[in-house]
Amino acid sequence: MSTQQFSQERLMKVLLAPQISEKATYVAEKNDQVIFRVATDATKPEIKAAVEMMFKVNVESVQVACVKGKVKRSGRIIGRRNDWKKAYVCLTAGQEINFAASEQG
Repeated sequence: MSTQQFSQERLMKVLLAPQISEKATYVAEKNDQVIFRVATDATKPEIKAAVEMMFKVNVESVQVACVKGKVKRSGRIIGRRNDWKKAYVCLTAGQEINFAASEQG
């Protein structure tokens, strides 16, 4: 699958933000993976095409996890955070995404 199958406008909306946490850092170092928060309706081919287009890297595979929103209380009122989706993007050997450099460019 190539980037040409999806509209560039759609691909710009697929990736929402990099997921930066202790677990994400550990996974990045150990498995050459990067974790992104993605749109809830995003598919694996779309995520792959979006990462390859935005960061100019080769993506080997994509795993997706749906995260359920937490139930939160404020006094008697019970609310719920929105569900969201995260993608574990596995890069080909020897490639990496440097977020500090990509913001400036």
